[in-house]
Amino acid sequence: MHIMFVCTGNICRSPMGELLTRRYLERTTVQVSSAGTQGLESHAIDPSSKYLMNAVGIDTTSFRSRRLTRQMAESADLILCFEKRQRADIVTLAPNANRYTFLLTDFANMCEYCAKDNLVKGTTIQDRLRSVISASTLIRPMLPVSQNIADPHRQSFDKFQLAAEQTNAALRTIFASMRKHYVDEQALQVDQNLQFPDFIDVLQGAPDE
Repeated sequence: MHIMFVCTGNICRSPMGELLTRRYLERTTVQVSSAGTQGLESHAIDPSSKYLMNAVGIDTTSFRSRRLTRQMAESADLILCFEKRQRADIVTLAPNANRYTFLLTDFANMCEYCAKDNLVKGTTIQDRLRSVISASTLIRPMLPVSQNIADPHRQSFDKFQLAAEQTNAALRTIFASMRKHYVDEQALQVDQNLQFPDFIDVLQGAPDE
């Protein structure tokens, strides 16, 4: 399975989504990547996003940005973006990606709904994620309105921190919902196979760069 995160420039939000998910799923065979609808080619991650990832022990030195192409979008099994306009851009570029492209927060809501209603199927995380994708049209009317995660590019560090926390919260919901025995996130006991970094605890200052 290939999960792709897409934002606008592929230097702020989608790199954090990619790198966090790589950490969460490092014991699986799931492939994780990212790109931008207006992506800058071969740029390093934004210094503020770098600081946030480094603060939770994630190395960003090898990351380089990419511009999304139709071929990239069609190679993915699940595309997670951060704003409604990004989703529109993705499905315009690659119409076949329409059925598996979601806002990150929207997909988190889907996973939580499916877990609570015993709609998550399969024995692997790949199968369980696919079961949510398959149910997405059916459950759409029962979901809350999806929320954008705002672009922090060229803004203050606290905007990056907010984007990181919102991204991390959505990922926590997704992966907690993929457990074979679903438990409410507030009661979740984290095990050694799925360590969730807590940005609130580790992010106390702004980057020097």
